[in-house]
Amino acid sequence: MIPIVINRRTLIAALAAAPALSALGATVGSAPASAADLYPSNTALYADPTLVEGVDYGRRYRRHLIDDQSPQHRTALIRTTVIAPHGGGIERGTSELCLAVAGYHPADLAPTPAAGPVHDFWMFEGLRSSDNRALHVTSTHCDDTVVRAMCSGSLNVLSLHGCTTATAGLEAGARAVLVGGLNSGLRQYLMEEFAAAGIRAVNVSGEKEFAGDDPENICNRSMLGMGAQLELTTELRAAMFTPGGNTWADAGADTLPLFWSFTTAVRAAIQRLEATQPIL
Repeated sequence: MIPIVINRRTLIAALAAAPALSALGATVGSAPASAADLYPSNTALYADPTLVEGVDYGRRYRRHLIDDQSPQHRTALIRTTVIAPHGGGIERGTSELCLAVAGYHPADLAPTPAAGPVHDFWMFEGLRSSDNRALHVTSTHCDDTVVRAMCSGSLNVLSLHGCTTATAGLEAGARAVLVGGLNSGLRQYLMEEFAAAGIRAVNVSGEKEFAGDDPENICNRSMLGMGAQLELTTELRAAMFTPGGNTWADAGADTLPLFWSFTTAVRAAIQRLEATQPIL
């Protein structure tokens, strides 16, 4: 697991300022209600003695070093954290997207693009060969202490999820992304960038799980109390990876142009949002 590294003075100052997959196998979408989950929280899941971290599930994260030693210059806090609460085999493709949106190639973690920028990231991943759905913890109950600390120390949070067309209320076969969350500005930028990239996007409201408008949703636990949530249909994610017999663990090396078009659109939306925010 990658250690958290951050300059304490910078963090305190920031806090004071404050909201196919045929190639990968079958997939499932986000549960529409927490009642469908076996575990009521991450804490409960971690406490289950029958589960082994590194075998059944894993956690990956990176909080970038910010070293502010100069009284003449200010080092800006990284504003955005990208998360995948149901990565690995739970909602397949979301781990790879999380890494790419954060600025790292999912195959080898090389900075991509090399010039950056990079964002902090966190993901919870199902590592089993099957039955990863049992490891799903709904976003409003995500209480992992690392991700909560990272989100509360970030101006912006973007959460990546997978869904089926049936649970999303879309026609069968739809390649679409549902855009939710309480950060209306980020949602607008995401919708505009997806439109420019030719990616079908639906601005969700009303349906609480997909709308991501619950303040308890991990995407909204930012310094500003708001974030964004993306739900990608199975068909959209499938079109991002090479068809074949590869397992989800190999997906990082099997990305197709649509994967990078999607990633570029999301990164552009984040960049537009950050440009409106003050240097902390």
